[in-house]
Amino acid sequence: MEHTHAPADYACPFCLEQQGRGDEHSRPGDVVAVTGRAYARVAPKWWPGNPGSLLVIPRAHVENLYAITPEDNQAVWDLVRRVAVAVRAAYACDGTSVRQHNEPAGDQDLWHLHVHVFPRHRGDDLYRRHHDAAWATPDARAPYAARLRRELGLPTSFRAVPRDD
Repeated sequence: MEHTHAPADYACPFCLEQQGRGDEHSRPGDVVAVTGRAYARVAPKWWPGNPGSLLVIPRAHVENLYAITPEDNQAVWDLVRRVAVAVRAAYACDGTSVRQHNEPAGDQDLWHLHVHVFPRHRGDDLYRRHHDAAWATPDARAPYAARLRRELGLPTSFRAVPRDD
């Protein structure tokens, strides 16, 4: 059974980003790692106490966890782990939190699977401030992306790493 909520004319921002056709919320400098099946980028929207949060995204278009292949799922979660380790080192934060949403009732609001990786700080109230998220400018995102690129040491160009299909 397919669990699809994307409208028929959905222009997927993560697919467009991989084609170099992003918008103000998607700049090439936001990408911190690219593998054959997944990529990581600094998120364009941040919660007040958690700047520099990230998204890990399968390169193949898949709407949610119900539809992802085992190979893409493994690639995403392998990169989630690497990103979480890098966040701890690059941001000197107290910990990390990871979450992923499916369907409108599960708070999914983009129709391409993605996993959130949040830097955590004692008393940051991440889960109480969920609705306080605000768009971060490209200039605000840039130093976080630079630190993570250095820490991860992975390619950051979609052209440099062909998709594994």
